[in-house]
Amino acid sequence: MNDPAAYLGAFKALGAGIAVFALFGVGLALGNIFSTLISSVARNPSARDTVFPIGILGFALTEAVALFALLIAFLILFA
Repeated sequence: MNDPAAYLGAFKALGAGIAVFALFGVGLALGNIFSTLISSVARNPSARDTVFPIGILGFALTEAVALFALLIAFLILFA
């Protein structure tokens, strides 16, 4: 019952779960980015060439946060 290895495994799983919890924010951010992008292009179609690259940059930076969170979760689990 007081085996330290069992506690270590449990706390690793808990830490990885907390690290992956950041993906909830990433999902919200991506929804916000693309809903705003679609809304702005619908209001002013001529601004598409200006707004679209900024939206894709926001997508890439937000996905980078998701990949970092996933990397940290894997490091916690398997290191």
